[in-house]
Amino acid sequence: MNTEHIRGVAKFMRTRILEISHRCNLSAHLGGGLSMVEIMATLYGSVLKFDKNNPRWAERDRFILSKGHGVLGYYSALLAAGFIPEEVFNTFQTNESDLIAHPVMNLDLGIESSNGSLGHGLSMAIGIALAGKKKQQHFNAYVLLGDGECNEGAVWEAIMSAPQLGLDNLTAIVDYNRLQSDGDSRKIIDFGDLAAKFRCFGWNVCEVDGHNIDEILAAFTQTFDRVAPKVIVAHTIKGKGVSFMENNNEWHHNRLTKASYEQAIAEIGASNA
Repeated sequence: MNTEHIRGVAKFMRTRILEISHRCNLSAHLGGGLSMVEIMATLYGSVLKFDKNNPRWAERDRFILSKGHGVLGYYSALLAAGFIPEEVFNTFQTNESDLIAHPVMNLDLGIESSNGSLGHGLSMAIGIALAGKKKQQHFNAYVLLGDGECNEGAVWEAIMSAPQLGLDNLTAIVDYNRLQSDGDSRKIIDFGDLAAKFRCFGWNVCEVDGHNIDEILAAFTQTFDRVAPKVIVAHTIKGKGVSFMENNNEWHHNRLTKASYEQAIAEIGASNA
C-alpha cells in the first residue's frame, strides 16, 4: 500500500475522530488520540497481518493499545480497516455502546485487549509474543505506549524482560508527544534520551517523526541483525492537525462545542494530509 493512500486514511481518521467526539456531546481524549493517527494509519493500512472477515484468525498479528485513553485513534483505525461497522462506530460513548472511553476487549470488533489503568500493555504484549514463540505460531505482537505512561515501573520491568526472552516478534511504539494528563512530561519525570535507554536494555531502536508516514513505514520494515524486540520512538504532537489543540494540554480530555468542532473540521478538510 503506498504512502499517499495511508495519508488519505490518516485524514479520514482525523475527520471521524472529530465527528464522533462532537456527536457524543461529552468530553473525550482528543489530544492523545490525534497524536497517534499516522502511526495507526500505517499499522492498519500497511503493516499488520489480519483478516477483517475472520478477526479471530490464529495467525493474525496482535495489536495492544497500552495508552488506553487513545481509543479515538484506535477506533477510527479499526473503522478504516473494516473491523468496526459505521453504525457501531457512531455509538461512541453512548448508552450500551461497545465503544467507550477506554477499550474493552472484543475480538469480533478487532479490539485485542481491555485497558484503563496505564502501564500494563507492554507486559501483555510480551506474554502474547512469548506464547506465539512457544506455540510456533507466525504472528507479530505490536504495542503502543504513551511517553507519560512510561513513568510506570511495570513498564521498565517489561523493557528489561523482553530482550532476555529474545522476542524479535515484538514491536513497541512510544507515542512521544511530551504531554500527559498532569502537564509537561519532562517536568514530571524527564527521561532524557528515551531511545538511548531502550538501547541500553538491549532493544533494537528506531527514532522517527511520528507524523511522517515514510519514516514510520521504514521503521516498521527495518530489520536488524540482533535477535531482540524493536521499539519505535515516535516524536509526535499532541492534538496534531487542529491548531488550537496542538501542544495544548487542555485538550487531553475536553468537549467540542459546535464552534470548535466546525473550526477543527475546516482545518482537517483544508490540510494536505
